[in-house]
Amino acid sequence: MPVLNVLTYPNPMLKQVSAPAQVDGDLIKTLIADLIDTLEHYPGCVGLAAPQTGNMVRVIIIDCSRNRKPVPNQGRMILINPTFEATDGAEVAREGCLSLPDFTANIKRAAFVRCRATAVDGNQIVLESTGFEARVLQHEYDHLDGLLFLDRVASLKTDIFRRKRYQAAAAEST
Repeated sequence: MPVLNVLTYPNPMLKQVSAPAQVDGDLIKTLIADLIDTLEHYPGCVGLAAPQTGNMVRVIIIDCSRNRKPVPNQGRMILINPTFEATDGAEVAREGCLSLPDFTANIKRAAFVRCRATAVDGNQIVLESTGFEARVLQHEYDHLDGLLFLDRVASLKTDIFRRKRYQAAAAEST
C-alpha cells in the first residue's frame, strides 16, 4: 500500500471537521492499510488521523509501542468514529505532530480517557487509556475536529518550541 502524503500547517483541510466513516466496504480497509503504512514510514510516530492525509473521515490509528521510550500501552489500535465517554485528571506535557513538523508545544490534556469506537471488524469497543497513550488518543481525536495542538497552547510565547533538529540546521546554515 502507498505511503500517503501528510498535510502540513497551514493547509486549510487540517482545520475542517471530518465526516463519520462508513465502516463496511473495501474503501475503509484500503484507507486503514494506507494509514498503517504511512504511520510506519515515520520512525517514532505513534499516531495518525485520516484527516492529516486529506481523507476527511473519522479514523485514527494509535500505536504507542512505537514510542522511543517504552510506555504502558495497548499496542496498535484502529478506531473508527471514536467518541470520548469520560476524561479525568490533567497533565501538561510536550507534544509534536507530523502536520507541524518544525515545532513542539506544552499541552494540557486529560490524564485518563475512556473512548468508544468501532473496530475494523465492525464491533463496538470501549477502551481506557492513561498517561502518554491517553495524550496520543486525544491529540489524534482533535484532528478529527479540525484542531491542532496550536489551538490548545496556553501561551504562544512560552509553550511553543522549535524542534532541536531544525535549530541545529539553522545554526549550521549561518
